[in-house]
Amino acid sequence: MTEEPLSLDLLSEQEEGIVLYISAGKALITKLAAMGVAHGTRVKIARKAGSGPIILQSGETRFALGAGEAAKIIVQRLQPHPECLPEEPPAGRIIYVALTGQPNVGKSTIFNILTGLSQHVGNWPGKTVEKKEGHHLSNGTEMRITDLPGTYSLTSFSEEERITRDFIATANPDVIVLLVNAAALERSLYLLAEMLLLGPPVIVALNMLDVAEAQGIHVDAKALEKSLGIPVVPMVATKNRGVRELVARIIALDKGEEDYYPNLPDISKDHSGVFEDLMTLIKPHLQLPGTARWLATKLMEGDPEISSIIEGLVPVDVWREVRDILIKHEDALHAVVGGRYDWIEAITRASVSRFKMGEVVMTDRIDHILTRPILGIPVLFGVFGLVFAATYKIGFPLQKGLEWAVSVLAEGLTTVMGSMPAWFRGLLINGVIGGAGSVLTFIPILLIFFAFMAVLEDVGYMARAAFVMDRFMHLIGLHGKSFIPMCLGFGCNVPSILGARIVESKKEKLLTIFLSPFIPCTARLAVLAFITAAIFGNLAMYVSWGLLTANILLLGITGVIVSRVFLKGEPMPFIMELPLYQKPNYRTIGLVVWARTIAFVKRAGTVILGVSVVIWLLAHLPGGAIEDSILAQAGRLLEPIGSPLGLDWKMITALMTSIVAKENAVATLGVLYGTGQEGLVKVLPHAISHASALSFLVVMMIFVPCAATLTAMKQEMADRLWFAASIVLMLVVSFVMGLTVYHLALWTGF
Repeated sequence: MTEEPLSLDLLSEQEEGIVLYISAGKALITKLAAMGVAHGTRVKIARKAGSGPIILQSGETRFALGAGEAAKIIVQRLQPHPECLPEEPPAGRIIYVALTGQPNVGKSTIFNILTGLSQHVGNWPGKTVEKKEGHHLSNGTEMRITDLPGTYSLTSFSEEERITRDFIATANPDVIVLLVNAAALERSLYLLAEMLLLGPPVIVALNMLDVAEAQGIHVDAKALEKSLGIPVVPMVATKNRGVRELVARIIALDKGEEDYYPNLPDISKDHSGVFEDLMTLIKPHLQLPGTARWLATKLMEGDPEISSIIEGLVPVDVWREVRDILIKHEDALHAVVGGRYDWIEAITRASVSRFKMGEVVMTDRIDHILTRPILGIPVLFGVFGLVFAATYKIGFPLQKGLEWAVSVLAEGLTTVMGSMPAWFRGLLINGVIGGAGSVLTFIPILLIFFAFMAVLEDVGYMARAAFVMDRFMHLIGLHGKSFIPMCLGFGCNVPSILGARIVESKKEKLLTIFLSPFIPCTARLAVLAFITAAIFGNLAMYVSWGLLTANILLLGITGVIVSRVFLKGEPMPFIMELPLYQKPNYRTIGLVVWARTIAFVKRAGTVILGVSVVIWLLAHLPGGAIEDSILAQAGRLLEPIGSPLGLDWKMITALMTSIVAKENAVATLGVLYGTGQEGLVKVLPHAISHASALSFLVVMMIFVPCAATLTAMKQEMADRLWFAASIVLMLVVSFVMGLTVYHLALWTGF
């Protein structure tokens, strides 16, 4: 008969029990977890003296525990002979699950399947890295799942690595689900080697088995589980295979119904003594002795953050000894890495078979062409050229059709509202429809551009683009990895700036952020496409292509000057994963396009609509005439600045309102030129010359970015001087380039 659960302090000396739950606050739960005591852990009373502290043994760790704390740990006593499994935790228990893994292993796919509409997105406390959380209910058991940032290791070189490590160490999840790529198991096991040292139980989700099989790689999940000593769940997340089994094993592991005896990696034998010496030195001074193994490993790796923490915890003489050991054994990192790879080799030897090692897979064949500098760069420019050409050829006729529909709507409303006050008709037709309505006609162009970019991302081409651009990026003091966030800038500068966190070097990260606003986002591209099409007609594609090319060249020149003069430093090595090419997942692409389009429509329906209405009011107050309005007076104050660039007060005002959102440039022009019924396409060619249009577009492309981008820059740079310098630089460069282009266009008679 199974005994009732009891508190740990009621066990006798040498008795063992399995922890059912800990009825205490987060602080005690976290400390106990770091020492190896959590739900499902097997513990033993090593020594007990009356009602005083006890000595508890958990695995290989022994530590003292007060009787009061021991009373809060509820266990199931283990009988001497039959193996005893713990009873179910109390009803209503919530399982906290951390979902982690390296990039491109299908983590987001599994998170979306498990959480569905229950997920919510925010930022980590004090951070700007995205935080995803969600809930999953299975047979009355609730799981709260946190999707941790993708990371290759648990060092402190990037924000993502720090967040993942700190979350596991402090939040103490009940279960860690580590997704691994079956087609690249060795690389994924390296992250597992670090995860196992952190304490919480780990389940390996062996994903992408179909990709592995296609490459002739067979992974025996049962053999892998036996070698690792922890649960392994075979999966193909894109086909929803294995997800149900994963949920079942998470619950079973949390209940203690799964065997969990992890096979931990060792340090290379020639440095095992160094590891033991470090453990002996630091362990007595740790509040959480159970973390000594992990901390000693990190010291040998040379982790700067952990070294700083240990230096603050141990006495000066102890730290001097630790430092002397590390200086004497500068190759300690190789011992850690070597030990892990010996462990990985032993694991994979028992569980992985390869049948087509001599066959060149499709990815290799394609990369043989696309990653060569001679062919890769022309292909890259050709791909982007086709994207923009298709955007214009397909999107512009659709945009004209939508603009015609907006004009018909404006005419219909004019007829219906004939008896209403003139100011109200003007506000609705010229302010709302002429402003926000003009911006909404961009939707066909944006849909096509979003779709092309989503396809390039999904098939894996963008990583190759970064690879072939590495040499060019080196010229401006960066490497190819910076090209990825910069490519995001073609969609929006905000994620481009936030994406700069993948750049490890502080100098290169700062320069990446500094240059990101020079990348023309979809809002600027939409304005560029619209105005060039309206004013230049059949030449629109060539004009826009030339302006875009000049913009990218200007980015390069600016980068060279800033990096060589103001940001000198040793460049970081270029290390980046090239994911396998895959067929585009049209559902994923559709969701991406839908999300980006909806975000644009929401902005048009809120910020841009509001700005359009305010602009219309300022353009008609106090007397109703635009030429005598408040806006006209403010614009004329700035007109002397714009005159050398061929910009009248209306275009200057459009540039100023574009700081709120770049699309406002078109909305403002629509209001100021009174295009409610006719449409900008008909009005602009008669209102703006070719030279002035070129100057306006050049300034708009380089001018101060939108408010959201400015906010992101200020937050990510964390340096007021550099932030102010970047704003001043953009203003100066935009003025000089606008002046040059305007007078060059007049001189050539364009």
